[in-house]
Amino acid sequence: MAPKAEKKPAEKKPAEEKKTVAEKAPAEKKPKAGKKLPKEGALLPETRGRSGKAMGIMNSFINDIFEKLAQESSRLARYNKKPTITSREIQTAVRLVLPGELAKHAVSEGTKAVTKFTSS
Repeated sequence: MAPKAEKKPAEKKPAEEKKTVAEKAPAEKKPKAGKKLPKEGALLPETRGRSGKAMGIMNSFINDIFEKLAQESSRLARYNKKPTITSREIQTAVRLVLPGELAKHAVSEGTKAVTKFTSS
C-alpha cells in the first residue's frame, strides 16, 4: 500500500481580504439571454392560459346546462299550474339535472348566493 499524504490544516484568510457584498455584486444585473422581460406598463392578455377553443367549449357547456335547468324549471312550474318560476323550481331542477354530490354543492352555493343577494 502507498503511504498516505500528510494533511495540512486549511489556512484561514484574514478578514481584510474578504470583499463586502457591494464590491462583489455588479452595479446593474443584465437579464439572462433566454428570458425576455415584458416592457414596463405592458399588460398580459385576459385569456392568459386559456385558448379560444377552450373558452368556446366552456361557453357551450355553460349555455347547455343553463338551457337544461330552465327547461326543467319551466316543466315543474307547468306541472304545479304556476305561472312563475321561483327559486324552489330552480332548486328542484338542479337536483334533477345534476348528479349526486354535484347537485348538493350547487344547491348550497345557490342558497348562499340568494341569501347574500336578499340581505344586501
